[in-house]
Amino acid sequence: MSQHSYPSRPGGQGVGARILRKEDARHLHGRGNFIGNMSMPGLQEVAFLRSPMAHARLSQIQIDDAVRQHVFTRADMSDCLDIYAASTLPSYQASSMPPLASGQVRYVGEPVALALGGSRALAEDVLEQVQVIYQELPVYGSVQASLAAQGDLLHEGWQDNVFVTLRSDAAFEEHAARADRVVEHSVSLSRQCMLPMEGKAVLAYWDFQADQLVVYCGSQIPHMHRTGIAQFLGMDQAQVRVISPDVGGAFGYKCVLHQEELAVAWLAKTFRTPFRYLEDRREHLIAGANTREHQYRLKAHISHEGRLLALDAEIDIDGGAYSVWPFTVGLEVGQALGNLPGPYDFRGYRCRTRGVATNKPGFMPYRGVARTGVCLAIEQMMDQIALAVGKTAWEVRLMNLVQGEQMPYVNVANKHYDSGNYPESLRRALAAVDMQAVLARQAQGEADGRLIGLGVATYTEQSAHGTSVFASWGTAVIPGFDQAFVRMTPDGGLEVRVGVHSHGQGMETTFAQIASEILGIAVPHIKVVHGDTGRTPFSTGTYASRSLVMSGGAVSRACKELLVRLRKIAAHMLQADQMELDQQGAVFSAGGRSVTLAQVADAWYINPQHLPADVDPQGLELSVGYKPKVDTGSFTYASNAVVVAVDPRTGGVEVLKYVVVEDCGVMINPMIVEGQTIGGIAQGIGTALYEEMPYDEFGQPLASTLADYVMPGACEVPNIHIEHMESPSPHTEFGAKGMGEGGAIAPPAAIMSAINNALKPIGAQVSHTPVTPHRVLSAIHAVAARQGTVSVSEVQA
Repeated sequence: MSQHSYPSRPGGQGVGARILRKEDARHLHGRGNFIGNMSMPGLQEVAFLRSPMAHARLSQIQIDDAVRQHVFTRADMSDCLDIYAASTLPSYQASSMPPLASGQVRYVGEPVALALGGSRALAEDVLEQVQVIYQELPVYGSVQASLAAQGDLLHEGWQDNVFVTLRSDAAFEEHAARADRVVEHSVSLSRQCMLPMEGKAVLAYWDFQADQLVVYCGSQIPHMHRTGIAQFLGMDQAQVRVISPDVGGAFGYKCVLHQEELAVAWLAKTFRTPFRYLEDRREHLIAGANTREHQYRLKAHISHEGRLLALDAEIDIDGGAYSVWPFTVGLEVGQALGNLPGPYDFRGYRCRTRGVATNKPGFMPYRGVARTGVCLAIEQMMDQIALAVGKTAWEVRLMNLVQGEQMPYVNVANKHYDSGNYPESLRRALAAVDMQAVLARQAQGEADGRLIGLGVATYTEQSAHGTSVFASWGTAVIPGFDQAFVRMTPDGGLEVRVGVHSHGQGMETTFAQIASEILGIAVPHIKVVHGDTGRTPFSTGTYASRSLVMSGGAVSRACKELLVRLRKIAAHMLQADQMELDQQGAVFSAGGRSVTLAQVADAWYINPQHLPADVDPQGLELSVGYKPKVDTGSFTYASNAVVVAVDPRTGGVEVLKYVVVEDCGVMINPMIVEGQTIGGIAQGIGTALYEEMPYDEFGQPLASTLADYVMPGACEVPNIHIEHMESPSPHTEFGAKGMGEGGAIAPPAAIMSAINNALKPIGAQVSHTPVTPHRVLSAIHAVAARQGTVSVSEVQA
């Protein structure tokens, strides 16, 4: 645990304490404040008419005269700019995403027109009076189709249908030349939706007193939302206030500026009355299938014993129709390029990765951002190496992982691994899953004919990466310092204001714990304010597992500075030297006398006659900026071990046991760490086994309801065993690391490995997520077609 000399914590509420989340009380009692619950006089609901075509020109939009004043198209929004995401990446081709389709549509579900009504139903009735004539264009429903395009490219002025291509070559030929053999393998992931409980949500109105456009939206990045809305509406940022109340999940879906958000903001700016849009589930499934679709082709150059010497990779990412603001499709492309080597120690690396434009919704950063895909790819390659050299999958991994004594370690992609012991996490995961018992059960066979498989995966999660990293990815907004504002209240409480925003991470609790650790104030007396650009200091927001390290670090630094001021006043009130002060919780004592923090605060605010003559005139409130001294990120890691049962007759897969051994540095609240891990694993199980948005040759999404788009439920997620290691980061406050995304990274890799381990007696392999029963049976039948019939009884034997 961290080393410090702060006051003893009241009731064990500071860093490391397992206290209940403060925010849960209101949510469990139905008292949350969500945009869907809000009301105000004159509020009009907005509905969008969406394109049924994947790629077409807009020949004509016909609007019945009876409803014309309630319907708006792009032509009505001349004072609103298209959403344009610039990038400094070489070869990047930018796209302009209009708030409503202009000239042509580029994916099914793209908004073409909007209508107003006193209710959502009435607004949708108005849209029945709008007719659109489309002229079909060639549809690029896959990376391959898009790359083959000769004309009618997705965007005017482009040279081809590729957003961006990035390349890396780190001594590849030198190390590949030393290899004894080459192992090749390909894997791919299907397109997914993010499916937060609350979809897009935005309510905007004009505040005449403040002379401001006020936009309520479910956002991870309120300050960047304000920046984008002001930029594309041609307004000063001082004229825009963004408030993000309680957010019903986000996972990356709410860290970009959406077309609908800009359109509703434009309505409020133009007509000075309130408007609201709430995305329904079918809209989300149709227009929100925007993540995870990667394709990998790998060549591993290895030694006879299975040591990876050099890796050659080609990665294609289906970037959809538009590059989103502010992160652009380049974020996913850059993350894939830089994170493919994962936790492994090798020195030759060559990679080409590209984001290809297709007629699908624009790609967005989903929990894990590329690392779920790269983890699947490198871990499946480790399995292939093990097969090639006749060793177990874990033996090969233990041989190739960066060793604990190598830390800190700079890998082949210039990632600065700050601390940890990767092999130890894998050994502990294998022990926790009881590897020997699993192998014995596997050898014995199951009475019901199912096949048992054991799979493992280890990942690194680059968290809280800062200026230098995002600058290298060329994003439109680059994070720098995060700020925190702290203020003592006259009765000894504390108010903390931060620019990041929670969408389930428990920041109101963990930030209060950090402040409590330093100041000794009980957590219930600490109020964390966030989500409102009018009340909080600037931050680029909540993404990249950065909030705890960046804004939490700023809270820590601010509280340390505030403590200096408090101690000076307390010492004066006790007529003691500051060095003589002892602090227990919220009480200072010296020479047999004591004074509380409440009395110190009272002296500043109410009874200043008790203050020292040289008191700091800045008082008991201050703002501090912070970023770690090394801004390349702190690296969380974990090893996952999974046991599955595969039915070779039906293709069904059941996850029997799931173990995680994780290390996110010093944990502020272990219970919150475990909750985040479990939630991420549930999403990862969805990626591995269930979630997929297939498209037909015309770019039509084929799973537009939850009857077709399958998600894991309580019955599909097993009890998850979690163990912790703590390797403090040398670069951050308290040695903490970010970990909000990590749970979702490894499950597809570990589960696919377990399935292939189960199918090994048959000689079948799967390599595409989700691993549905159909794909399992197809793999089994492919073996049968190559080698002759393989019966279930032969498999069981």
